[in-house]
Amino acid sequence: MVKIFLGPAGTPTISKDGTLEAISDIVKLGLNAMEVQFTYGVRMSRPLAKQVNEAAKGKVLLSVHAPYYINLCTEDRKKLEASKKRILESMDRAITMGAQVVNFHPGFYGKLIEEEAFERVKEVCEELATKEAMLGLETTGKHTAFGTLEETVKLCKQVKYCIPVIDFAHIFARNYGKIDYGKIFDAINPLKLKHIHCHFSNIEFTEKGERRHLVLDDQPPFEPLAKEILKRKLNITIISESPVLEQDSLQMKKIFEKFGYNF
Repeated sequence: MVKIFLGPAGTPTISKDGTLEAISDIVKLGLNAMEVQFTYGVRMSRPLAKQVNEAAKGKVLLSVHAPYYINLCTEDRKKLEASKKRILESMDRAITMGAQVVNFHPGFYGKLIEEEAFERVKEVCEELATKEAMLGLETTGKHTAFGTLEETVKLCKQVKYCIPVIDFAHIFARNYGKIDYGKIFDAINPLKLKHIHCHFSNIEFTEKGERRHLVLDDQPPFEPLAKEILKRKLNITIISESPVLEQDSLQMKKIFEKFGYNF
């Protein structure tokens, strides 16, 4: 049976009192996923992570987004160690709360050529990856950032317990407003993923890549993605990175239901 999970990146806009309330609100809304955001640091205690685990169990599928201050391509040893520490802290809380994926942005090419950046990211992933919480390498939206679909899939083929986090908006922006959902799923098919973790929103971009995430009323289009998912019978989590978070998750839910999927 196909399993589709929908929810926001972070606490819903209606939630006023943190992650525990957010889980309750997500259930009330009829959604079933949430990506806990450690955007500016891992500030959730282990006791709270245990409470989150109990609250979400069997109701909301959790994932984690590690802090943005991560760069595995840096030549600065202190910055690299700090990046690794942020990933490890995120993994620790993810495991405690029962989250299955720790999503992160691997870093920026800087002065490195793409092959050198790949080897640096790969080396850290080999060091940190564990089956208890999959390392999710997000496809990135800026041309200066490590994280094309091709290099992300290549790394996940080579490093156990690493998976791609497919950010469709980022791919759309990086490809100057072009996207082929079927080709994306074909690209990750060799990984034989039992469950796909991804992000979706509309996006504004420039010649340099992504600029900002937008509400779900423009590009890239969501309906063709929903049709492709149902046609392929994919088990998938779609995290909304729209400025209106849960509202667009609910819009995605309506679209899936229009095409015959029952949540």
